[in-house]
Amino acid sequence: MRTMKDTQSEPDDRRLPINKVGVKALRYPVQIRDKDHAVQSTIATVQLTVDLPHHFKGTHMSRFIEVLGSHGPIIHVDNIRDILEQLTRRLESDSAHLDFDFPFFLEKKAPVTGAAGLLDYSAKFQASLTSGKLDFVVIVIVPVTTLCPCSKAISKAGAHNQRGHVTLAVRCRRPMWIEDMIRLVEDSASSELYSLLKRPDEKAVTERAYDNPVFVEDLVRAVAVKCEADPNILWYRVEAENFESIHNHNAYALIEKQP
Repeated sequence: MRTMKDTQSEPDDRRLPINKVGVKALRYPVQIRDKDHAVQSTIATVQLTVDLPHHFKGTHMSRFIEVLGSHGPIIHVDNIRDILEQLTRRLESDSAHLDFDFPFFLEKKAPVTGAAGLLDYSAKFQASLTSGKLDFVVIVIVPVTTLCPCSKAISKAGAHNQRGHVTLAVRCRRPMWIEDMIRLVEDSASSELYSLLKRPDEKAVTERAYDNPVFVEDLVRAVAVKCEADPNILWYRVEAENFESIHNHNAYALIEKQP
């Protein structure tokens, strides 16, 4: 059989290493452990990359898919280190990186009637393996309601409120439940969100928000205080963005714990 030319393995004389090269926007089934059902099946958008030494012209894109596929039709979180180790071996790299971006669902009961509905959150695993050392970050984006303290203070009746997103990223000593990260954020907002509300529930939610006004500054500080109090959390980054209801811009704040 005639040997086919391997262009990717040819030398490159520009002497410029590449930090990350690989595949992205790949959709793949994954299983995530949750507190109530032991495991939750979902679909992740995957990015797999490695570093490319300066003397290689290109990487072998097919090997990324082969490594992922070698774990079967469903990837578990426990496979992440093995995937990264395989990538470094197969692609002769010093470091490998993996991003899993996926929807995570919780059944939530309305506060008064108990009516149940599913609410989706965006979650992400970011993992890197460099010289055998694993770095693992869990990120969750939590939608919340915020009510403006200034608006409440200066208005005779009512106050402007809006939906916002809080993005919490953590590094932990031991795995942290996504549900616990969500609860930490929701407890810091004016009110949490629900997918199903009857009239008594809607009344309770709007009154709860009115009783708990927060700026974006208050929101990130409240989340940061809870993270600081948890000895399991080694590092955190919390961002809050309000989709303002009476402005044509968003309000934003960020706190990151320095390593």
